Amino acid sequence: MTADGMPRSASPGAAPAIVEDCSPAPLPIDADVAGVRPERSAPAGSPERRAAALEALRAAEATARAGRPSLPVVPNPEVAHDGEPDPRSVAHAIALRVLALRPHSRAELERKLGRRGCDPKVAAEVIDRLTEVGLLDDAAYAQMLVQSRSRTKGLSGAALRRELREKGVDDELATTAIGSLDDETERARAEEVVAKKLRTMGGLDPQVQARRLAAMLARKGYPSGVAYAVVRDAVNAAAEHRRD
Repeated sequence: MTADGMPRSASPGAAPAIVEDCSPAPLPIDADVAGVRPERSAPAGSPERRAAALEALRAAEATARAGRPSLPVVPNPEVAHDGEPDPRSVAHAIALRVLALRPHSRAELERKLGRRGCDPKVAAEVIDRLTEVGLLDDAAYAQMLVQSRSRTKGLSGAALRRELREKGVDDELATTAIGSLDDETERARAEEVVAKKLRTMGGLDPQVQARRLAAMLARKGYPSGVAYAVVRDAVNAAAEHRRD
């Protein structure tokens, strides 16, 4: 406020406000208003969908910085015109920011919107809309997580099922995603994990090696029968334990 009672204008170099929760804040434009419509055929977590989310987010932040629409605006009856931020638009902006970081399941995103103070009904509407345009897809998300965790962490099907359940993925979708990992594939993955770890355990007593390797496979969710057979074969075949 100036000395004559007039509102003080924001300084030209002031940083734009960033939407972090559902409390009142400068209102970014909706992804639909910006005309961003991701391809439905692209799988969840694909570069196309992440790029679409980022594009919508950048458009929203550009509008907040400029203080005026930078693109032709289609009237949206859901946006409040009384100066108060529209809860749906705020929740939508938060969701886009979250999805731009990495893929999420519907349940994960719902929990995060709840922690940001978004109304559950509003969050559900936003999540349904993001699912409709293809930015949320639990089936594709489950497939992506199974392939990624199996390849990078060597997790078993049982461990993957637990993780998918924790992330709120439906059991039927989880079963379908994990179904690509048959017994032969799972044993081969266990053998790879053991062989890699065994290379770092040179000089240890065979029993110590076997105990530590079996414990590692147990943590990754492999059945005891599979773990025992894989560890036994790997330790017995190790060059340092072979008898001339």
